[in-house]
Amino acid sequence: MDVRRPPAPRPTVAAALLLSAALLLAGCSGPSSPRDPRAATSQAAVPRAKAAADDLQDGYLQVIRDVLPSVVQIQAAHDLGSGVVYDDQGHIVTNAHVVGNEKTFRVTTAGSERELTARLVASYPPQDLAVVRLDDPPDGLRPAAFGDSSKVRVGQIVLAMGSPLGLSSSVTQGIVSATGRTVTEGGDDGGTGATIANMVQTSAAINPGNSGGALVDLDSRVVGIPTLAAVDPNAGGGAAPGIGFAIPASTVRKIADQIIENGRVTDSGRAALGITGRTLVDGDLDPVGVVVVEVQSGGAADKAGLRRGDVITRLGDTDITTIASLSEALAADEPGERTSVTFLRDGDEEKADVTLGEQ
Repeated sequence: MDVRRPPAPRPTVAAALLLSAALLLAGCSGPSSPRDPRAATSQAAVPRAKAAADDLQDGYLQVIRDVLPSVVQIQAAHDLGSGVVYDDQGHIVTNAHVVGNEKTFRVTTAGSERELTARLVASYPPQDLAVVRLDDPPDGLRPAAFGDSSKVRVGQIVLAMGSPLGLSSSVTQGIVSATGRTVTEGGDDGGTGATIANMVQTSAAINPGNSGGALVDLDSRVVGIPTLAAVDPNAGGGAAPGIGFAIPASTVRKIADQIIENGRVTDSGRAALGITGRTLVDGDLDPVGVVVVEVQSGGAADKAGLRRGDVITRLGDTDITTIASLSEALAADEPGERTSVTFLRDGDEEKADVTLGEQ
């Protein structure tokens, strides 16, 4: 028997319209359809995104125009770094480790090949800051504007300006990664060995030569002086990418103003015990405290009754095992603050109250 499949019914106009509607509701219409609200939103977002990108780029360019002319290259006899024009009298602030033990320097301003001469006003290694002054400040010398570093927030965009690896007037970009960091510099790699509190951590690239330059916010204000990059012990002691530190602008202004006015720092704001100490290690060469080598007469430790040979093991609630840990604990305190010192004397543990002095 010949059995044939019956012909399929022809769709009515109404059925075709319903099918078309179902396809549209299922999102099967082309993305360019003006009836698709998502497509319309996407198309509208493109010019908005481009406008936002253009605004950000214009902001970067404006900051660079505002601040880069205030960032200089400093050449010492054996080192090269950066500096920031501090005032129209030719004072330039930089890092103490940039100037080292030198007294005279060659300075090149942004956009110029002419070398200017400068002389050291004073250096303050405990905070790794120094001020030099141009012998003959050129016309149009532009001081940088320093911001309020207490208002710096994690996540905000910053630019680092300086002369990394001798490449003058270079700019890198990043964000503020953290604030309030206490960092101890190495003393064997050109640093001062200083322990510096309240540093700004940034992802903006900081390389040799950036030291003493400017870390700048998008309001064209210097919020810090780039000073060092973290070291990655797993990379043979090389710099850890994206982890750099800058001395906050508030500290820079405090130290620079005193140097310019007095030729030296008279109020460091840094707490001190008034001792000379060294790290003590046990038989396994593990650090166990700081042995007092010398007590400053009339200093905080002297008034608290500490003597030469005492081994400091705790300051307040902080365990002390090395001279670096003692420096970091003191960096978190203020002169005049009262705390306690736990120490070993002839093998016995003792404790004394102490009013911290000033470094």
